[in-house]
Order: sequence, then structure tokens, then C-alpha cells
Amino acid sequence: MTFMLIVLGIVVVSLIYLISLYNNLVSLKNGVAQAWANIDVLLKQRHDELPKLVEVCKQYKQFEQETLQRVIAARSQVQAAREGQDVAALGKAEGALRAGLGSIFAVAEAYPELKTNEQFMQLQKRISSLESGIADRRELYNDSVNINNVGVEQFPAVLVANMFNFTVKPLLEFSTAEKADVDMKALLS
Repeated sequence: MTFMLIVLGIVVVSLIYLISLYNNLVSLKNGVAQAWANIDVLLKQRHDELPKLVEVCKQYKQFEQETLQRVIAARSQVQAAREGQDVAALGKAEGALRAGLGSIFAVAEAYPELKTNEQFMQLQKRISSLESGIADRRELYNDSVNINNVGVEQFPAVLVANMFNFTVKPLLEFSTAEKADVDMKALLS
């Protein structure tokens, strides 16, 4: 009788522990999803602002059309990666978009009328603010992913993770070119 109670106690404690592991993994997975949703909101807001910026720049006939086309193409790539939740593609597309935006803002320095255009200045400020927000949320996303990945890979949680298909998530990383300083001389020549 005592043996049966000990076995039953061990089974109950083990079951409670497994349930606790499972619930922790669910919490980690949902933390990653929430962090992604937070980035997604800002990406959507920036996505909505970029056509306005392009239109303001197009008003200045001599403004570099190639730069505008690069931004438009990169915007489409970011949108596709965002909608598909393709973190790797988003990192690449973000690099191209940020480079294009940097080019627009650098080239705008050569156009005094554009630099003083109130709408352009407001859009530049708004997009720069969104870029800062995206960087902050990217950091939070990567922290959530790291916590998730450690939780999914640690023993004995890995056993529960494998049983219920909890997976390692990819970090949101930007290209090396994205991290490099902008060559202002090349942009303005």
C-alpha cells in the first residue's frame, strides 16, 4: 500500500512537472508571436508612410528617380516578407529599404526646396521615429526569440518541445551592409 502511494506520488509530481514545462513553452512561443506582432505594427505604419514620401519627392522633377524606384521596390519586398512572416527575407529587405531611405534623405540635402518642404520634413521625422521604434522592437523580438530558443533546447524541456512541435525561431538580423556607415560622399556626388 505504501509502495503504491509513493508510485502514485511520483507519477503526480512528474505529471505536474511536465504540465509546467509545457505551459512554459507555450508562454515562450506566445512571447515571440507578440514581439513579432509589435514589429509588424510599426512596419505597417512605415509601409503606409513611404508612398507619401515618394510622392513629395516626385514633385521635384529633377529628384533622382532611381533612388525612388529602389525605395519602392524595397518597400514591396518588406511587405511581402512581413505578410509571409519570413524573418530572413525581412532582414534582407529591411537592409535594402533602409539604404534607400538613407539615400533619399542624403540626396534631399542637394534640394533646398525639398529640405524646406513642411510635408517632407514631417514625413522624414515620422519615418525616422518609426525606424527607431522598429530597432527597439527588433531588439525585444530577438530577446524573446533567444529566450524561446534556450527554453526549447534545454533538457528536459526539449523532450516536451519535440513531443508538441515547439521549435527554435530565427533571429531578425540585418545584413552587414545595413550595419555599415553610409558613404555620404558617394551619395552626394
